[in-house]
This record gives sequence, structure tokens and C-alpha cells, in this order.
Amino acid sequence: MIPEGGQLKGKNMSSYRQILYHIIFRTKNSNNTLPLNHSETLFAYIIGIIKKKRCHLYRINGLENHIHILSDLHPSIALADYMRDIKMSSSVWLKKQKEFKLFDGWASGYASLTYSYQEKEALINYIKNQQIHHSKISFEEELRNLLESQGIHIDDSFFP
Repeated sequence: MIPEGGQLKGKNMSSYRQILYHIIFRTKNSNNTLPLNHSETLFAYIIGIIKKKRCHLYRINGLENHIHILSDLHPSIALADYMRDIKMSSSVWLKKQKEFKLFDGWASGYASLTYSYQEKEALINYIKNQQIHHSKISFEEELRNLLESQGIHIDDSFFP
């Protein structure tokens, strides 16, 4: 568990939380605008945003049209603010980079699924192996499967 502050002993008891967020977001219209040979620079930029927010990143990876992040949020950060800042800052940065000249923005919305800490290693491996995983399944199939496995109603307007 990650303490939010205070002392473990004594009268001031800390609050604790441990929430793993598996976050998935895609490019506008799921276009392949994130060249894999430059993905490490994009990931480094997003990692900088995450660190600035004092959140903990367990894994980031993705393909030409989407990104997966496994993260724990600092208790002072709301998920919506976290995602707004990651998407807005990275979008501005991407549009200035010649390596990402085809990038025209992120799609609206995102998927954020919560998991238990016991599932952390499996999630890290899942995200780490995105290239292998997507040789067998499309992004749309992957996202539908993830949402259905969590019992989430699927809004078909999210899919191009």
C-alpha cells in the first residue's frame, strides 16, 4: 500500500490506497500516426508528465494508433485531470515534432480500468507485449474484450 502521509504509529493514522489504473487511449480516428521507431521519445515525454504529477508509472507501451499506461495516481490527482493533462500536453508536443508529422490529435475519451495489486505483473507483461498481442488482434477487438471483461457497456460511437 502507498501511504498518503502521516505516521503509522501514534494517534495520526494515515489514509492508504492502492489503485492500479490500466489506461488506454487512441489517436484521432485510430489513425496510425505514431511511428514505432519514434515511440520511445513519445513515451519519455509522457513519463515526464506522469512524474511531474507525482504519479507512479508501472508500464507504458503502444502501437501506431494507441497507448497503454499502467499507473497509480497520486491521491491529490483526479483521473480526469490526469488524462486531460497527458493528452493535451502530449498533443501539443507531438504536433511540434517532425517525427510525428502525421499526428493530428487524440480521440476524445479514454478507457480506464482498475485492477488489484495482485494483477500488476500480468498487466505489466500484457502492456509490454503489445506488438506481439496485436499481431493476432486489432485494437478495436482488444478494447472491446477489455471493456467486456470488466462488465462495461460499450458505446459504439467510440469506435470508428
